[in-house]
Amino acid sequence: MDGDAGLFTPDSVTWQMHGDPMMWVAGIRALYLQALHPRALRGVMENSDFRRDAWGRLMRTANFVGTTTYGTTEAAERTGARIRKLHSMLGATDPDTGERYGVDEPDLLLWVHCAEIDSYLHVVRRSGFPLTDAQADRYIAEHRVSGRLVGLDPAAVPGDQEEMTAYFEKVRPQLAVGADARAVDDFLLRPPTHPLLIPAREVLWRRVARLAYASLPPYAHELYGRPAPRPAVVTRRLRATGTLLRCVPARLRWQLPPKHILRAMARLGPAARPAPYKVGR
Repeated sequence: MDGDAGLFTPDSVTWQMHGDPMMWVAGIRALYLQALHPRALRGVMENSDFRRDAWGRLMRTANFVGTTTYGTTEAAERTGARIRKLHSMLGATDPDTGERYGVDEPDLLLWVHCAEIDSYLHVVRRSGFPLTDAQADRYIAEHRVSGRLVGLDPAAVPGDQEEMTAYFEKVRPQLAVGADARAVDDFLLRPPTHPLLIPAREVLWRRVARLAYASLPPYAHELYGRPAPRPAVVTRRLRATGTLLRCVPARLRWQLPPKHILRAMARLGPAARPAPYKVGR
């Protein structure tokens, strides 16, 4: 295998797992979860127009994940530096106290990071992607690297499932659903759509959004005030969705922008192809 394999390399759990199509459902779950932190969400609301540029925001997140996972070391480090610089220039106002604060506060960056990594791992694994507990721990530990890229001290980032669980227990008293979170919830269920695409939104998008919501932890359902199906039902739906999406040929799925996996395979050779069975090697 020639060329720069990047920060994670094909030997990582991340390299194999991030090629799974259920990452898109996991990304929506992450948005629901992130919206529960009022200060973190206020930073988003004051510094972006997610209602008008939802697709652009989703693609920028996908580009960050794809670049840091499958890009060269230089590309990943450059992307991280750009994000750190942008965050250093942005601020927001606390919705409760009126305090002005920077969006790059470590506590806020850590919340966003943990909500993403927990969602990726939870949804992909629960939908049938084979990971042992040891491999799940390894995945979380690998993402101390992505935490560093956005400005976190890697030592302060959870390194396994036990530490991740302890982190969420610690932060739960800070979580709440206010007007901002309600706006995100409403948007995720009914994103602005061209009139001709409204039927597709109702049939496809809303089902995906509801599945992502259903996969949230019980405390999130309590905060949003909207029930979810029984856990066994959610698991069956996740597995059915994962099975269906994985029937789409990977080469076809990976043609969707930004095509990071195909670029990595072109750079490193066919052995770099992500696949679930490679995780245990």
